[in-house]
Amino acid sequence: MFDVLKTLSGLIKAKQPKTATTQVKVVSSVPKPQQKQPAPQVQAQAQATIAMAQAQAREVLVEAKDQAFRVKREAEDEMRRRLEVIGKREGAIEEREKHTRDQETISEKKLLDIENVKRELTERLEKISRLTIEEAKTQMLTEVQEKMKGVIAKEIKDAQIRAEEEAEVKAREILVDAMRHGATEYVAEYTVSVIKIPDEDMKGRIIGKEGRNIRAFETATGVDVDLDEEGVIRLSCFDPVRREIARVALERLLKDGRVQPGRIEEIIEQVKKEVERIMFEEGQKLCHSVGVYNLPSPIVALLGRFKYRFSYGQNMIAHTLEETKIGIALAKEVGADANIVRLGCLLHDIGKVIMDKEGSHVELGVELLKKYGLPKAVIDCVAQHHEDTQFTSAESMLTYIADAISGSRPGARYENYDEYIKRLKDLEEIAKANTGVKEAFAFQAGRELRVAVDPGLVDDATATIIAQKIKEEIEQKVTFPGQIKVTVVRELRAIEVAK
Repeated sequence: MFDVLKTLSGLIKAKQPKTATTQVKVVSSVPKPQQKQPAPQVQAQAQATIAMAQAQAREVLVEAKDQAFRVKREAEDEMRRRLEVIGKREGAIEEREKHTRDQETISEKKLLDIENVKRELTERLEKISRLTIEEAKTQMLTEVQEKMKGVIAKEIKDAQIRAEEEAEVKAREILVDAMRHGATEYVAEYTVSVIKIPDEDMKGRIIGKEGRNIRAFETATGVDVDLDEEGVIRLSCFDPVRREIARVALERLLKDGRVQPGRIEEIIEQVKKEVERIMFEEGQKLCHSVGVYNLPSPIVALLGRFKYRFSYGQNMIAHTLEETKIGIALAKEVGADANIVRLGCLLHDIGKVIMDKEGSHVELGVELLKKYGLPKAVIDCVAQHHEDTQFTSAESMLTYIADAISGSRPGARYENYDEYIKRLKDLEEIAKANTGVKEAFAFQAGRELRVAVDPGLVDDATATIIAQKIKEEIEQKVTFPGQIKVTVVRELRAIEVAK
């Protein structure tokens, strides 16, 4: 509409100055004989046309203004309606918030009232019963235990009988078959740390002038040489591989007879290379014996160190080979992933031969396997084989079981005498700490604990509960290989002598 008005205004302005000029030019250019109308008449017509156009333009402008006013008024009405709606909504929201605040205040007041009533009732109950809350709880638990101990003992007995009936036959079959597969022909080798010498003169040659030979030997091998005992030389070192290198090198030096710093270093370097080659070959042999191939070379070399490593007197290669075969057989029996168990058993103790870092053998083993990108399931088997963390799979649990079977079978390991005696005493003390226990004795090298109770203080149901409590406490406080059988004996004897 505004574009139309602008066009009309332009036409009107354009016609006013140009009409007269055009008419003048026409009058001057047209021959007088052909003029039909005089000039005044033409001008009158033009002015009439212009007046008509101006009148139409005014009408258009008035109509446009009316339409613009209507549009503006409609927009203002719409805006007013929307503002009214928004205002109503804001008011409703404010009312709702006010109501919510009021309800919260009422709720807080009610909660405070409830707490006050609860506290008052608790205080009144304590005054009436003359017991604190903790004392009342203890008394109630004691009464419930006394009432329910017969039921608890019966449930424990029933559970034990059911478990034994269902599991004994199948477990025996699985374990016997697994141990049959785990039988190994590998003979455990024990590192010899004592070297016999033919005469005392040889000791002098080993010591050398002002001790230079023995210092060179100790520096190059990293072992301590003890020459105090007559007829032998003792080598001591925490690292079994270093001790083996020192043993072989010293035997060669004794045979060679040329004991001097230069020759010592030369022999030791030769022996180091030979021992590293032997360890790598032993690592490959171990891997191939259990069907594992393509492991990274550094891991294979570390597995070869098991040849010179012992745990409680048990050679690590023998233990690993035996354990891996048992684990594979168990995995096949129960339908677990045998390949995961195979790698988990093979690598479970690899942290024991990592000597250049601090930490437990579990932590070091997990760190090494992560470094070489082994599967997470295998790393979990290594991380959980001593129950340092909870089992996350059947494969990790089977690795733990196979390790326990291999390590706890009779004759597999020997123990430190002091630790052995301490474990026996701990078992007896745990049993004697229970009310009603008269005596406790550890039998069969600590694999069975017999507990004698006073029949006047302990009934049959309580005896069963005592056995359960002792078992749980032993599992929490004592470290032991295999399993420990707890037997609670309750015997009432009536003796009379006839005279």
